[in-house]
Amino acid sequence: MKLSRELKTAILVVSSILLFIWGYNFLKGSDLFNSSTTVYVKYKNVEGLLPSAAVTINGLAVGKVQSITLDPKDASLLVELKITGDFPISKSSTANLYEPGLIGGKQVQIIPNLQDTNLIENGTYLQGEVISGITAQVTETLKPLQEKISTILSSVNVLLNGINNTLDTRTQNNLKNSIAELEKTMAEFKSLAANANDLIADNKGKLNSTIANFDKTSGNFAKMSDSLAKVNIGQTVKKLESTLANMDKIIADLQSGKGTAGKILKDEAMYNNFNKTAKELELLLQDLRLNPTRYINVSLFGKKNKPYKAPVTNAEPKP
Repeated sequence: MKLSRELKTAILVVSSILLFIWGYNFLKGSDLFNSSTTVYVKYKNVEGLLPSAAVTINGLAVGKVQSITLDPKDASLLVELKITGDFPISKSSTANLYEPGLIGGKQVQIIPNLQDTNLIENGTYLQGEVISGITAQVTETLKPLQEKISTILSSVNVLLNGINNTLDTRTQNNLKNSIAELEKTMAEFKSLAANANDLIADNKGKLNSTIANFDKTSGNFAKMSDSLAKVNIGQTVKKLESTLANMDKIIADLQSGKGTAGKILKDEAMYNNFNKTAKELELLLQDLRLNPTRYINVSLFGKKNKPYKAPVTNAEPKP
């Protein structure tokens, strides 16, 4: 039987339309050749959820998100899920909206209640919950840190403003000069350290000899300490205490006027006589120095002595 051109064209057009419909539904996640069950879930917010998003059970895809519509009654989001496969899902199961990772949109995870034998059917409404995703958890975790960072940045801003107000041109120049002087000082210190190293290297032998002498001196001190340890310190202290007691007694006698020295110190008349005698003795010696012939007369002709005249202090003797 020979097909006409018109029939061939009609068959081709119908086949193309059917192929287009199947391809469109396949791209949307629908499979015309597999049986499926349509269920619905209501959420208050489905941000990040897109049609054709996966519906999973323990990570295994068991369906797709068919559509998302806004319910005019309560402004909630009605999500249509197309469940495929033979896994038994009860009507008391929960459909959790969650975020599987940082990259990609959200998905719906079915938490099945295996104890319930009342399975879903077309038009069943499941209980829906929104699980905080990784992004939300990270945001909640970083929120206190963000507040602290904001506080720190505000403090730093205030500090920088204070520094800018304090460091005027004159202060900045002084600071630069101070830094330059500090660098110069560090360079001089480095040179001084190098010279010290050279000096130590040049006098290493002398330093070793000095250290050896110091060790020898320390040994001598140790021997001296041993010798001092063997001395009867108690007896020496007793003798010292006896000597100090005698000194105290002598000082007490002097203060009380006992003895010649004490009387000289305490008796004012004796002190004055002693002072007068010393003065007269000084005048006598001075006159003897100035007029020796007055006291030693060797004249052969009986020359008379000159009358006594009080000598002048520190006068030169007559020839």
